[in-house]
Amino acid sequence: MSEFAGRVAVVTGAGSGIGRALARDLAGRGARLALSDVDKDGLAETVASITGAEVRSDALDVTDRAAVLAYADEVVGQFGRVNQVYNNAGIAFAGNVLTSEFEEIERVVDIDFWGVVNGTKAFLPHLIASGDGHVVNVSSLFGLLSVPSQSAYNAAKFAVRGFTESLRQEMLVARHPVQVTCVHPGGIRTGIARNAARGKGFEDGAAMERFDRQMLRMSPEKAASIILAGVRRNRARVLVGNDAKVLDAVVRLLGSAYQRPFAAVAGRTLR
Repeated sequence: MSEFAGRVAVVTGAGSGIGRALARDLAGRGARLALSDVDKDGLAETVASITGAEVRSDALDVTDRAAVLAYADEVVGQFGRVNQVYNNAGIAFAGNVLTSEFEEIERVVDIDFWGVVNGTKAFLPHLIASGDGHVVNVSSLFGLLSVPSQSAYNAAKFAVRGFTESLRQEMLVARHPVQVTCVHPGGIRTGIARNAARGKGFEDGAAMERFDRQMLRMSPEKAASIILAGVRRNRARVLVGNDAKVLDAVVRLLGSAYQRPFAAVAGRTLR
């Protein structure tokens, strides 16, 4: 409890899925919360489900850098400090490189990568000033391995991983009082696949529905519990789910040779 009780925690993408579960779990551990999402209705549902905790909620587009910078100052102005930032907001997209529009790829990268950068940069000085900071950036299993039709998502989530791992080392070198954790969820039972944007050839949603049905097994609540356990232990990397652990081990074992068998399996699942 001591790692969270009384701490000021910022959670983006708190209107559903892992973000909502993190908010509720943090509230139960005594944290003070600043929650945001572009989905105002979903965010309101999250806030309504939390009792006994101080909560600030804001509609926020994490791709709007000026808004995120202003938001960070407003949160610190209200709470006096920020201790933990969970850059969780993200979207999914299904589409092949050949047929995807540039704008479709850019949207994924803007939200899933630049949203993390914006949140990290906006809050990092405040986390340092707190004397007890923690940045938690949510990547994905797809930040550890790549599969067909997920090139944009892979690119963004690999970028989150590289950015976060570099940041952790920078904090160590500078001896700043900020821990840094990169989270790689496997198949979590959220709406991210069902709500994914779809490029040419994926318009009917059948592939994403199969992915949702076959691969998304763990509850968001269990995922949040695993993430917070990793935060409490100051883990550099948190693998969420046995699928993430097993597939990470397979990629480490096979190296780049993993791509051929993975392509064969993904070709059956995502068609």
